[in-house]
Amino acid sequence: MILALGQAGYEELLALELAGAGALAAERGPGWVLAKAGGEGQSSFAKATEDMKARGDDWAFAHAVLHEPVEVRGESVNALAQQVAEFFMKSLRDERVEAAWPCVFAGPAEMVGLGRRISGVEKAFHEILRKRLSRVARLALPGTSRGAGPARGLFVFFSDFGRAFVAREALLGGQRRMADDEAAPSRSFLKVEEAYGVLGREPQPGETVCDLGAAPGGWSYSAAQRGAQVVAVDNGPLKGGALGHPRIEHRCEDAFKFQPREGEIFDWLFCDLLEEPQQVLKHIVEPWLARRWCRHFVINLKFGHVDSVALLAELRSPGSPFVAHADSFRVRHLYHDREEFTVVGSLNAEC
Repeated sequence: MILALGQAGYEELLALELAGAGALAAERGPGWVLAKAGGEGQSSFAKATEDMKARGDDWAFAHAVLHEPVEVRGESVNALAQQVAEFFMKSLRDERVEAAWPCVFAGPAEMVGLGRRISGVEKAFHEILRKRLSRVARLALPGTSRGAGPARGLFVFFSDFGRAFVAREALLGGQRRMADDEAAPSRSFLKVEEAYGVLGREPQPGETVCDLGAAPGGWSYSAAQRGAQVVAVDNGPLKGGALGHPRIEHRCEDAFKFQPREGEIFDWLFCDLLEEPQQVLKHIVEPWLARRWCRHFVINLKFGHVDSVALLAELRSPGSPFVAHADSFRVRHLYHDREEFTVVGSLNAEC
């Protein structure tokens, strides 16, 4: 069994993506899908996951996938905490914990009052752990490190007040809730901040960024605050902290027509346009990547008016500009995304 966690409201798309890898949904709730891959399905699921990893990608809709989760039930906080502790300590047999490990307790935010129950169970669990394995308890971290990839620790997800799933291993997509900045001109700022963690790098002081469709300037502001020099391309006005920023040059031009000067290469391409994804792929992504006008990219593609599963398949197909020109790329439905994918990656070192 696997438990895939994502955004509430996107369970159907999460289940479809899992089915494409041979894992069939057995149960679902707000932001989660429990899936089974048995017999040949288990083999095909593992192969599909490895194929995704081999090309530098994995799950788009799943923020985390818990492997072999075990169900626990209890009527009280203490009963649940005791079962979680017993699972964890039993799993530690023949394992010596020497480094910090993630200890994550979570559940659907849509269930009123569940957060208080989860906090209570988490506190009771740590009290039990400190009494029985104090050294291991001191190494626990309340959350995961930023970035994507496999993680081993303790992952506890509550489906309701009396039921939870616990697992030791998870594949993390890198999505997470980001802290806002009062000077950021739009909530879109949070998307690019989150995208850096998925890519595993962010703009550095002195690097150059071209932000196509920049207004009101959330992404430009994010890069400029890190010391990058930004060319913000949009006929619309910049606002908030992006307006008048000394490291942001605003060019009132059409993002689809803008091209770098001869010989100019930007370190980063940003693109978040309210346009059909095929138009962005054809007129921006393809020329910018094929002509190597950038080294890294963060690109947002809207799927509100198209088949999102078909678009995801297109982005990963041999004919995709990302497959053709990028050394590695990842497609994500971010925590801060709505009906859109965010694609991050870097270009090949050689043409």
